[in-house]
Amino acid sequence: MEEFDKIQKPSHYNQGSIETIDLIKGSITPKELEGYLKGNIIKYLSRYNYKKEPLNDLYKARWYFKRLIKELENQWDIRNSTEEGER
Repeated sequence: MEEFDKIQKPSHYNQGSIETIDLIKGSITPKELEGYLKGNIIKYLSRYNYKKEPLNDLYKARWYFKRLIKELENQWDIRNSTEEGER
């Protein structure tokens, strides 16, 4: 049986064959994904003080922040490799 984690891989986000974040990524533009990730960072940072388990919201904000960095790094790598190929 697959292990689930409240922050990294919540079971309610993995009901089908694809994770929700990957479904979202596949249905919007990279710029829209960036906004989605930033919005979730803001959401979790703005409400952690009001939660019973505030660290969980901070961990979630960190997850979205790391995902945003990963997506931007991937975009940067693709942009740089394309520019190098044009030279």
